[in-house]
Amino acid sequence: MSGAKPFLDEDFLLTTETARTLYHTVAEQMPILDYHCHVSPREIAENRVFHDLTQLWLEGDHYKWRLMRANGAEERLVTGDADPFEKFQTWAKALERAPGNPLYHWSHLELRRYFRYDGHLTGANAKEVWDHCGKVIGDGMSVRDILKQSNVTLLCTTDNPADSLEWHAKMAADPTLETCVLPAFRPDQAVNLEKAEFAAYLERLGQAAGVKIDGWDSLLGALENRMDFFHTNGCRVADHGLDNICYRPAGTEELDAILKRRLAGEEVTGEEKWKYKTALLLFFERGYAKRNWVMQLHFAAQRNNNTKMYRLLGPDTGYDSIGPGVNLPDLAAFLSTLEEEGALPKTILYSLDPNDNAGLITLMGCFQGPGVAGKMQHGAAWWFNDNKGGMEAQMKALAANGLLGNFVGMLTDSRSFLSYTRHEYFRRILCELLGGWVESGQLPDDRAALDGMTADICYRNSIRYFGLEQYHLRGAEKL
Repeated sequence: MSGAKPFLDEDFLLTTETARTLYHTVAEQMPILDYHCHVSPREIAENRVFHDLTQLWLEGDHYKWRLMRANGAEERLVTGDADPFEKFQTWAKALERAPGNPLYHWSHLELRRYFRYDGHLTGANAKEVWDHCGKVIGDGMSVRDILKQSNVTLLCTTDNPADSLEWHAKMAADPTLETCVLPAFRPDQAVNLEKAEFAAYLERLGQAAGVKIDGWDSLLGALENRMDFFHTNGCRVADHGLDNICYRPAGTEELDAILKRRLAGEEVTGEEKWKYKTALLLFFERGYAKRNWVMQLHFAAQRNNNTKMYRLLGPDTGYDSIGPGVNLPDLAAFLSTLEEEGALPKTILYSLDPNDNAGLITLMGCFQGPGVAGKMQHGAAWWFNDNKGGMEAQMKALAANGLLGNFVGMLTDSRSFLSYTRHEYFRRILCELLGGWVESGQLPDDRAALDGMTADICYRNSIRYFGLEQYHLRGAEKL
């Protein structure tokens, strides 16, 4: 089309000279620290090799599955046993219908960065793209090669307290692995006592800790044991997936009775559920503060909405949505209790409801403290907000009500090893935001300050915040 800007060129999303300079001279050069993702530690340790685009792109990626279903695809072409190319072509047909969706940009960035394919993918040219990328993949594309090409210095996986961390131990002892891989503590299964599998999980947890869990005290002992074990293995961050929060304090005797009844197979009331969750979350946060871990709280995901498909495919298969916004008064009471005790850890707050941005940011401003720049963080635009508009809204809200310069920046939150183009996407949007402010006279054209802030938000703030200086990560020389 006459006069059209080239699709996804080197200045993609960068419309001012300042934005282009910041991106190409600073942001583009910074390595990646991915402090929250869902990739498999085993696949990194064993250096899994992928042999086609379907393995790389569609295996386990429920973001793409949702779009394929929205385009009318049969489930066999999404998660079923269809031929790999048939699945890929089904994805290509969905992608060409997805302008404005971040997957449209992410997927084409991946084609450019990892496969040197400069065109755009459609159902009609899917075979051409498949063959082109197949030649690049050749005998296989390995996990470690992808991490090296993506310039990832360190990543934190998401791990269950009952896990042995055997793959992390193997990676820590492997001098050939150029990316540092650390575990992150995700104890949701211990918190969610209303789930049918709760009792079976506590048995597994007890076996891992060498403790028989038969009441409140033994549960806390087992979890304390596992936090110590994770810390020894390099863990410095925990993560909780919470639908919401209701702050309901309770005494030890009542908590013990609630837990024992649940272990005996009895149901608990909604009030009892929140008393148990409140107490356990307080216990965890005190433990994180003692170990100088970072606490991440993810709110407002409404999960497993389609009961039929949950029964067929299980969780994390594309049937989640944005849920009710955060219960801010109860979250405030929770944080205030920890602050009173001197036990509030460094905390990152996320919500899937974009209407929570200002509320969370102003609430975290009530609990900042001396000694840590940005102790309370508003997390990067997450999941359904992880798009151009969502990233802009999150950063503008943080800038308006807090300190954007202390932001710890982007994470992948992904199961795909190709998802590191999301960091490029974020960095371009960040540079466009700062560059626009400069060129409209809202921010001084102080190149040293702009360069430093850009490098910090892209990479260096996260090293300081998570206490990872000990790893001497490249790109952190000016910390």
